[in-house]
Amino acid sequence: MKKAEFNRGKIKKIILSDLGWDEYFESSFAPYKNNYIAGRVACRQRTHYEVYIKGGYVRAGISGALKKAGKSPAVGDFAVILYQSETENYTIVNILPRKTEFSRGVSKNEGQNQIIAANVDIVFIVTSAGKDLNPRRLERYLSLVYSSGAKPVIIINKSDLSKSPDELLEKISSVCTDVSILTISALNKTGIKQLDSYLKPGITIALIGSSGVGKSTLINTLLKDYVQETCDVREYDEKGHHKTTVRQMFLLSGGGVVIDNPGLREVGIGTSGEGLSETFSDIKEFSQYCRFSDCRHKNEPGCAVIKAVSDGNISKERLETYLQLKSELRFEQEKSEIGLSRMEKKKWKSINATSRDIENIKKRMREL
Repeated sequence: MKKAEFNRGKIKKIILSDLGWDEYFESSFAPYKNNYIAGRVACRQRTHYEVYIKGGYVRAGISGALKKAGKSPAVGDFAVILYQSETENYTIVNILPRKTEFSRGVSKNEGQNQIIAANVDIVFIVTSAGKDLNPRRLERYLSLVYSSGAKPVIIINKSDLSKSPDELLEKISSVCTDVSILTISALNKTGIKQLDSYLKPGITIALIGSSGVGKSTLINTLLKDYVQETCDVREYDEKGHHKTTVRQMFLLSGGGVVIDNPGLREVGIGTSGEGLSETFSDIKEFSQYCRFSDCRHKNEPGCAVIKAVSDGNISKERLETYLQLKSELRFEQEKSEIGLSRMEKKKWKSINATSRDIENIKKRMREL
């Protein structure tokens, strides 16, 4: 497999405020100001991180203390960096507190979320005209974005493949309450001007979506340069290959940054469920009128949500997705609690073992 490389594109002189540095991070960095450098993680490689600092970029390792603490920098993190002039080495020694944390649940990580990007202001949920335009998948994406604290914007790419762009909007408008939906063609560069209001200095935008929806093409269009490789989708199922293999940050010419991500095969909501109530605000509104405050909206008598489905105010598929996500959330939270319980037991087992060792040492010393 070809090694993933960090593509810096056309590097300009770096100004941290263009990358999102503000009073919040300035205050967090104050204790380190005299002896350390501030930077923003742009890409993670196997042995190092590519980091933007004032004036340019550097390659930095991670300190042993940070590894021992179980902290791993994510793309978008603002980091505290130690520069050793005698060896000309840069080392990340700490991560500044995050404003937002965009993550998803991954089955192989017991009770843990995989961080996609940190300190993101806006998430472009990129889909495309055709089979990928799936309301149910968008509901999952929206739950993730709302949980992170970022603002979602839905981008329907390849709109030129549809005879009626209005039909594309109609298909998903019912699941995207109060969310901007933009139709574009990144390849033909139509509708791109609609994105200008989001591309501002200091604003961080992350792109998520399935493989083949045109995220890399959109990146190239926004940067006006060929910085990301692209590939054609398969005709029989309209699915793309994972051409983008690393998560990385690009600098926009007008200021601000955009983070590209590999296509997501799984869209797990992880252990954070804050986004469900915002994504399904219509269900939340109707649930206020249920007979029971703990109504599960399944077969309980006096369920206002089920009545709303019967009356055609909520689609059956939308309620099914909501219940499925609630079930996944409960499972992930229980799994997380089990994992924490195991860690707690392991900690006290270690503490007790250490105490026994100390007592044995004292006993031997008394015998001497």
